[in-house]
Amino acid sequence: MPMSDSVLAALIAGTATLSASFLQLRSALLRDGGRGQSASSARRKSRLQRIIFFVIIGGAAASGFAISQWLAEGERAAQVSLQRELQARIAEVSHTAQQLAATQAGERADIESGVLRRIGTDGVVVSATVAACHSQAPGSGCTEADAAPLTLCATIPEKASITEVALFSRAVDADTPWSASRLLPGQEAGQARFADKYSETTPENGTRQVCQGFAQWSSEHARTVRVIVRYTL
Repeated sequence: MPMSDSVLAALIAGTATLSASFLQLRSALLRDGGRGQSASSARRKSRLQRIIFFVIIGGAAASGFAISQWLAEGERAAQVSLQRELQARIAEVSHTAQQLAATQAGERADIESGVLRRIGTDGVVVSATVAACHSQAPGSGCTEADAAPLTLCATIPEKASITEVALFSRAVDADTPWSASRLLPGQEAGQARFADKYSETTPENGTRQVCQGFAQWSSEHARTVRVIVRYTL
């Protein structure tokens, strides 16, 4: 773990102080051992030993402070490194989550487009049952003017291209298959008629409606009508 210049200088100073103090103490002991000691020299020795003792304590304290600072700096450096690593992991997880969300959104859009294309191929079906007409004049039959108009609307995607609008009509109690009950726009059949052409509404929320009008004035039968709108995307 690298040390800062201030901590390293404190360690060097403390070590030098301790070394010098031990050398001075050793020299004093050697001098005293080589000659007899007087009372004054004994006092000087005692004073010198106290001075050296305090110097040693001071050097030890300086060294301890330097070591504690070094350890504290090491802990701070470790915390900074851990924070950086944690931030990097968080950024990585966030990036991965964004990529996953984008992938899921793309897959969802592809699935939805596939479903809409299949619906367009099969056709959007709308149907209704129209009751028999009741004339306003008692004892007389209905005319086309007496018919209550009906509008059937199929919802398709806004950007869809209409390929076909198929029209079907048959009496409610008839067994005729739908394939044999198809009519052309404006064609009259069984006192019933579809409008000459379909209409479209203004696109809203990504969709639009294809609408076909119908009217029937038969006073004998109710009718079932069906409209199938096919499109491509």
